[in-house]
Amino acid sequence: MILDIKQYVSEKIKNALRSLGIHEPAVILERPKDPLHGDISCNAAMMYAKKLGRNPKEFAQSILEQLALPDEFITKASIAGPGFINLFIADKYYTEKLTEINELKGNFGRLNDNSGKTADIEWVSANPTGELHTGHGRQTALGKAIANLLEWTGYKVTREYYYNNAGKQMENLAKSVYARYRQLFEPDYPFPEDGYAGDYVKEIAAILAKEHDDKLIDADDKIFREAGENWCFKSIKHTLDSFGIHHDIFFNESTLYETGKITETLEEFKKRGLSYEKDGAIWLKTSELLKNKKDAADKVIVKATGEPTYRLPDMAYHIDKLKRGYDLIIDIFGADHGDTYKEVLAGIEGLGYDSSKIKVIIHQMVTFVQDGKPVKMSKRADNVYTLDDLIEDIGADVTQFFFVMRSANTHLEFDIALAREQSDKNPVFYLQYAHARICSILRNAAEILPDYSSAGSINYRLLDTPEAISLIKVLVLFPETVAAAAATLEPHKIITYLNEAAENYHRFYHNNRVIDAEAKELSFARLKLCEAARIVLKNGFDIIGISAPERM
Repeated sequence: MILDIKQYVSEKIKNALRSLGIHEPAVILERPKDPLHGDISCNAAMMYAKKLGRNPKEFAQSILEQLALPDEFITKASIAGPGFINLFIADKYYTEKLTEINELKGNFGRLNDNSGKTADIEWVSANPTGELHTGHGRQTALGKAIANLLEWTGYKVTREYYYNNAGKQMENLAKSVYARYRQLFEPDYPFPEDGYAGDYVKEIAAILAKEHDDKLIDADDKIFREAGENWCFKSIKHTLDSFGIHHDIFFNESTLYETGKITETLEEFKKRGLSYEKDGAIWLKTSELLKNKKDAADKVIVKATGEPTYRLPDMAYHIDKLKRGYDLIIDIFGADHGDTYKEVLAGIEGLGYDSSKIKVIIHQMVTFVQDGKPVKMSKRADNVYTLDDLIEDIGADVTQFFFVMRSANTHLEFDIALAREQSDKNPVFYLQYAHARICSILRNAAEILPDYSSAGSINYRLLDTPEAISLIKVLVLFPETVAAAAATLEPHKIITYLNEAAENYHRFYHNNRVIDAEAKELSFARLKLCEAARIVLKNGFDIIGISAPERM
């Protein structure tokens, strides 16, 4: 494997600092925004000058003297502003990195940082009372991308779906299906006020009528509940399959009751003095568990009717996941869970469990806009616009990309007109066109330069134009971009990076003739650079969860 340039620079600066009297120095390296300021920037002089009573700029000069530059990999260094040290990396390093990209191919950017560790990510988790709608879209897409991202850093990932097929929601579904079934034989039969009004309920009822005619009019609610649940889960799984999502575990909340875990959790709270009875209900001392939260108040965990609130099974469920031994547990929730998850984590901690392994991602709301104005997405009058409708409208790749392309903690404006655009104005197609263009170039090379595929060593030093060097410098950043995105669980950082890679590729392509039968050696080098760009784009697409078309 080619030298890790950041590690090389970091050690070099640390050694310089040690020789200047800094014990156990820490070094932070960043990439300058302006290429004119070099390839790597370091603020060590400003960090440690005050400690030694030195002027930061003068101390920066002392560090440079200790670095003894230039060397094989650092060609130049300069001091900027109050004491930033800017380093310029040799083109030789970047051209040699192309060998690594082209050798590793689909594994370039895969990291071993979390090799041997396990992660569980739970998301979507809609109860089987209806179809997935666009309100589920952002969470669905985020979970897919984050799971991929974790796998790229070495985690063995378990994808989990948590649901509840009991309670009032399911009762309402059963009553709704029954009412629609009954109306097929008695059109005036009343529909429940709080029933599910979607057309899918009529579809479920029609299936039952076709199979049983009117023989279910006096049947138990259970038949209608099960028919509704089965239809809804089939629909949900079909939608997830359209996204390329396959969960490993479907965890039914009822399991927590059947195995006694709800009772165990209740008893443990009582034993530790963290719960009490009041007005016939059982309350959790949330105010005590969340001492640092000013407005924290005790919360009911079992109603006076004996029915647990959602907090209790959520706590028991997370304790179950902790006991499975995962190194990392991720939950993805909508903005409406912004406060409640903190109560769940506080309850877990109160029972002596380490909640630091649990990372909660809260995503903000999505607004569909057209011409800068919010629009209501609808396919039929008075009917929910489902995720299937959206995928049918703009495609799975565009749906996935648009839901992931902004930070989860910011409000997302989903520009539906842009999403429908069938050109490189659409940010998804802009990236995919870059990949397809490279594939086209490589196909042409096979015809014009048939000996390219069997070419031996490549003279990468011929890649000396500014556009080629700039593209290489971006491509080699892919592994650290993956690491940075995984560290904060933010897949949109991959998209930001891919845009930069595609922009640099297009600039290279427009200013450098790639295939020239009269300059084979140069053509071979430029084709290898094209291959490296294709590899990086494809690997990035794999992480965010979109396809890499070879023709468009």
